[in-house]
Amino acid sequence: MTTHAPTDSPLGRHTHYPDRYDPGLLYPVPRAPARAALGIDAAALPFIGHDRWQAFELSWLDLRGKPCVACATLWVPATSPALIESKSLKLYLNSLNAHRFPDAEAVRACIEADLSGAAGAPVQLMFSLPPFETAAPGESIDVLDVTITSYGPPDASLLQADPDTIVEETLTSALLKSNCPVTGQPDWADVCIRYRGPRIDRASLLRYLVSFREHAGFHEQCVEQVFVDLMARCAPQRLSVEARYTRRGGLDINPWRATPGDTPPPPRRTLRQ
Repeated sequence: MTTHAPTDSPLGRHTHYPDRYDPGLLYPVPRAPARAALGIDAAALPFIGHDRWQAFELSWLDLRGKPCVACATLWVPATSPALIESKSLKLYLNSLNAHRFPDAEAVRACIEADLSGAAGAPVQLMFSLPPFETAAPGESIDVLDVTITSYGPPDASLLQADPDTIVEETLTSALLKSNCPVTGQPDWADVCIRYRGPRIDRASLLRYLVSFREHAGFHEQCVEQVFVDLMARCAPQRLSVEARYTRRGGLDINPWRATPGDTPPPPRRTLRQ
């Protein structure tokens, strides 16, 4: 597996639209450096999880040259040595547009093999999209009447919890925003935090999430930072953090990190996806 530094990425540069199948377009970014900066031991991850991609613009040709179209959901395990940079994934999927396959199963096998090679761990693909969420998974903290003055860098010192009050609850916010670490373009997400442990002060949590607003970081890295900061500052017994980012270039990503033994959240799409 070949990995690169984010500054070497084609993201933000003029790139020719691919006219032939090219798995070399995939651009893996090693997870270890960002995790090390957060104090995460890559050999003993404090969480389980995955990165769920939703692809809305997938096409190829059948053996007679007739175009086929589909949507797909991809799962990249959080244990993979590398994440896959989003623009490179878009370019790779576009490179399939003029390639002929005997059937959809061949397309699935091809994509899974190429992405698994890039990520360094098995990637799964399913030809469908999750359903829309019919009800909010918890209580929104966005209605809180608070004054906010910190927009970056992420400030874990803002987080507060009451060790004398143990609760189990799900809190949500649609105010998570970060920026692409290469181009500076904004990334928007809904975040869902499920936990059991000392009651997290909701105003402090909202201020903390908004402190990502001017932060430059990949989606996966932001979610891992939220997880690590909540564990360190609030000491929950159980924690799950999922962010559902809005679509860009026909792709959106939904990183999820949780304490070992937790159950993955059901795949769902928000109204913004």
